Amino acid sequence: MSQTISILGLGWLGLPLAKSFLQKGYLVKGSVTSDDKLKEMSNNGIAVSQILLNEKSILVGNENFFQTDILFINIPPRRILGIELAYPNQVKQLLPYIQQYKIKKVIFISSTSVYPEANKTVRENENLRPDKGSGIACLQAEDVLLSETEFKTTVVRFGGLIGADRNPLRFMKRGIKNGPAAKPINLIHLDDCIGIIHHIVTNEIWEEVINGTCPIHPTREEFYVEAAKIAGVEPPLFDKYSSFKFKTVSSEKLTSNLGYTFRYKSPIDYLKNKGK
Repeated sequence: MSQTISILGLGWLGLPLAKSFLQKGYLVKGSVTSDDKLKEMSNNGIAVSQILLNEKSILVGNENFFQTDILFINIPPRRILGIELAYPNQVKQLLPYIQQYKIKKVIFISSTSVYPEANKTVRENENLRPDKGSGIACLQAEDVLLSETEFKTTVVRFGGLIGADRNPLRFMKRGIKNGPAAKPINLIHLDDCIGIIHHIVTNEIWEEVINGTCPIHPTREEFYVEAAKIAGVEPPLFDKYSSFKFKTVSSEKLTSNLGYTFRYKSPIDYLKNKGK
């Protein structure tokens, strides 16, 4: 009998993830927030429901969404005042449904923003004090799920997402310096995001916290200058001399302990593949 996976949030990651599970024979359910998206996705093989979630309430268009073997939670924190409390409270709204429908396995997509820029390599067992509100929000939301004992949660802390239709140069400005040249970047390609999630499900990797970033971390200048070269545009400028804080997010646990093999070990590998 096929397993069922429900994906809360059919966005940039959630929709291609859903399609990849369909191709592997899973029964796939997904959620969207708008009527337009509900109509748009009604004929792609995914059982789509409308779910509206905020820090005080949840509106569920079809509770069948929660009749599932695995719940995948993919709702990034919004950039709003008070996100440190609002986001974990959002996640708390899901708990009664997880308990009512006896969902036993949850994958929660978090972020490397939980790590402070401590000028070192950071790993999953760090004693964390995030620098930003979004990092605090993600860490608190992780704790909401990991503290529950009626189901098993695996947390994946993804770095910056690249691939598909995302232009690597979208945040770069022309004619002015775009921050420190030598700062290492923590990125991951969409294909590896999907690969990691399949690896977790296939190998029953539960009750873990896992970093998801390319194992090789080029500098900002190396990556974005290469991206500009391949795109045939003027390269962005960077500050080569100012001091800066950084973090290098290790994915060693994922590769050495859990046996995952990256498609793109460096984000520059993706650029070169795209440029062919």
